[in-house]
Amino acid sequence: MKSIPGPQDSIELPCFTFNPKEGIDNPGLVVTDDFDRNPLPILYQLRRVEGQNFGFYLQNTTDKQGLEIKDIDPWSPAERSGLTEGDKVLEVNDEYVVNMDFFKVARKIQSCGLHLFLLVLKRDDYDQAVCTGVDLQMLATASKGGPCSRPRLCHINRHQHCGLGMTLISGQAGLKGHCVLSVGAGSPAEKAGVISGDRLVWMNGVITSNLTDVSINKSLKKSTDSVTMLLIDSESESSYIRRKIPILPVLAGHCSLPHSAKTMHLVKGPEGYGFLLRQEKLPHSQQIGNILRDVDKGSPAEEAGMEDGDLLLAVNGEQVEFMEHDDIVKRVRKCSERVSFTTISMQGRHLFRALGISPLFFHDEFIHQDDRVLGQTGIQTSQPQRFGDAL
Repeated sequence: MKSIPGPQDSIELPCFTFNPKEGIDNPGLVVTDDFDRNPLPILYQLRRVEGQNFGFYLQNTTDKQGLEIKDIDPWSPAERSGLTEGDKVLEVNDEYVVNMDFFKVARKIQSCGLHLFLLVLKRDDYDQAVCTGVDLQMLATASKGGPCSRPRLCHINRHQHCGLGMTLISGQAGLKGHCVLSVGAGSPAEKAGVISGDRLVWMNGVITSNLTDVSINKSLKKSTDSVTMLLIDSESESSYIRRKIPILPVLAGHCSLPHSAKTMHLVKGPEGYGFLLRQEKLPHSQQIGNILRDVDKGSPAEEAGMEDGDLLLAVNGEQVEFMEHDDIVKRVRKCSERVSFTTISMQGRHLFRALGISPLFFHDEFIHQDDRVLGQTGIQTSQPQRFGDAL
């Protein structure tokens, strides 16, 4: 304290000290930079088991201000991850979705398999960001801590003369988890999207971080016709490692896979659509699926490109892979004169099961019809085998 001399009695005034970060030591005159702080997005990883939901609803808000997490189920993957009701979704599986069509976002969540990554802002932080004009996409990008490209899925067909057209490079013989590719110009690998310097993360259903370069080369030689790889550049790989995000096929931003799902649009003829829908046990699986059988020659089904033995995935954009057989038949018969079917071959189903994602994940034509969608990929059914229903 200091005394100021004067004609009256001396008056003691407090001596304030100033700290540029904490302000002055007068509680009523604190100066901080909190108002300049940008809100920080939070990344959540949800993991479920086969047949389990992620356990939340995704909903468009009434004022169209973002996609909001609603109604989180107790003990669900969503609750265990730390998600809370009112969280606003910025990214799904490392893809910015704020301005994306709601049904497309819902489909991405429903078809992503057992792993789901959500980048969210808490409701108050979201409101603050919107009010202050913060660019949400830049905010999401900044949360990655630097440049980052999503991994790529590449399917390479072996050429009878030049093979796959790539070689594996590693720093030390026998070193695990450091697989770098070198690609020949004009090779099958280059045409499939592989770039020299790419890191090999996953190959034919196996994570390569646990393999040596010798074992990987042996696996490549055993791949007689083709190989499917998950690749990423070194800079982006560092970003994922820094953020502690496992690099999985569900995060892929580019896909060049064969045996993809297809959507067919049928107009009913005098004898119906011209095929049977049968419920059968799927090969190499304990699951039951709805299979397209006995496609009639010259029927609307054959003209649309339907093939015997394909698995039915969706009817009019609604996912039916795990739906009861009778319910599917009723939905088709209610469609009057027109219907669309989304299907995949058994080879394609096997490939996507190895990837751990639904065949609908990269299928742009698939659009879910609900406007409030549960975070799930479906529930298994164990109905007995049926002979089939003519459609």
